Amino acid sequence: MSQATRPSSSNSLSTANSNDLSWKAGLRPPPKDLRPQTKDVTATKGLEFEDMYLRRELLMGIFEAGFERPSPIQEEAIPIALTKRDVLARAKNGTGKTAAFVIPALQQIDINKPKIQALLLVPTRELALQTSQVCKILGKHMGIQVMATTGGTTLKDDIMRLAEPVHVLVGTPGRILDLAGKSVADLSECPVFVMDEADKLLSPEFTPVMEQLLSFLPTDRQVMLFSATFPLIVKDFKDKHMNSPYEINLMEELTLRGVTQYYAYVEERQKVHCLNTLFSKLQINQSIIFCNSTNRVELLAKKITELGYSCFYSHAKMLQSHRNRVFHDFRNGVCRNLVCSDLLTRGIDIQAVNVVINFDFPKNSETYLHRIGRSGRFGHFGLAINLVTYEDRFNLYRIEQELGTEIQPIPQHIDKSLYVAPGGLEEPEPQKQPVQQQPQQRQQAPGQQVQNHQGNGRPNGMQVLPQAAQPQQRVPYPAQPGYRATPVAR
Repeated sequence: MSQATRPSSSNSLSTANSNDLSWKAGLRPPPKDLRPQTKDVTATKGLEFEDMYLRRELLMGIFEAGFERPSPIQEEAIPIALTKRDVLARAKNGTGKTAAFVIPALQQIDINKPKIQALLLVPTRELALQTSQVCKILGKHMGIQVMATTGGTTLKDDIMRLAEPVHVLVGTPGRILDLAGKSVADLSECPVFVMDEADKLLSPEFTPVMEQLLSFLPTDRQVMLFSATFPLIVKDFKDKHMNSPYEINLMEELTLRGVTQYYAYVEERQKVHCLNTLFSKLQINQSIIFCNSTNRVELLAKKITELGYSCFYSHAKMLQSHRNRVFHDFRNGVCRNLVCSDLLTRGIDIQAVNVVINFDFPKNSETYLHRIGRSGRFGHFGLAINLVTYEDRFNLYRIEQELGTEIQPIPQHIDKSLYVAPGGLEEPEPQKQPVQQQPQQRQQAPGQQVQNHQGNGRPNGMQVLPQAAQPQQRVPYPAQPGYRATPVAR
């Protein structure tokens, strides 16, 4: 791939010179991540960020964020995007797709122009918050104003914020369309339009919204689509709304590298018992456990806390403020396990997650791919374990065929080097911590609390194990999703 031509700078921000690196001396990057990585992020062509003629202030944000060199998707996409050409990029989850479109978007911002100059669309509220945070971190030295807007919050706050300059707008399609339709968000001079998780954004539920939203953007906009899967509907959008896009496909050989996949063949009534065994045997840093419905998410979270493990849960029917709190606290390591529906399968990047468990096996390969992509982030190793029932056997076979992979039977002993960083192999932290006294009354967060019920609303097959089957160290009270698992003073 030829190197892109040097983009012109439209404002006072300086363009970095690869021969003058004295500016790097004062930066404070985070400690280096010494975990081994797969070829998903190491098989590069040798292009450096300094070779891309990015602004010095943007490079400062890139290096202070801990980025040392571009991943393959960044190496392929950024130089092309800087030429303002449309881009259609397909790459594995967790290989740096977000920075691949955020960096060229920030490079094109003119901070002296108080207009929205980049619109970044994502399908979920959590991903909107995460993407806006990436924009703020990478653009921290540029003076760029970034705003995230999603459903579930009041329009008044967004209207007040948009009365001030906003250069980058990140959000979900429905809320962006609402703001544009009310003439609150002026997109008439927005030259950069990005769709992350494009396959989801172009699904039937979003397509009418996308069609309306495009009418508010200028005709000479730059369109960039990023995703791990591209169904036929993406081709229809490309033919209708994109101008000779540069196509990047890094999925042919990199689909599931770094994630070891196993299945456990169980009956429905054995699932909780199997999960309990996994918790006691695996060295889990953080885990995400997926269910196929919101009701089963809450029921399973109850069972897990009854077994004595700290557990958060999150699903689409919760209040947005509670979802945000759960996501924030889980990301910060307050709790080790998170039970959720497919709400968090899209692009959520939590580096500490090394185990993903499909308590309910997904129905299609696309969902499976996005779920297990929550482990093994940015080329690190991860573990995916699937609890498969008799009814799931056909879906298991079909997903293996469609993804060209093999999901193996779970062995008696799983080699920790497959999913644990080398520095953490010596002495695993216990999943459970002993607590001296169980509080009888506790504070409750509406819509979030996991209560220690005994049998209320328990579905068939989701039975709590007898006391003798539980490991020695237990937490005798449930964790509060979104809050620290500590007794409440009375």
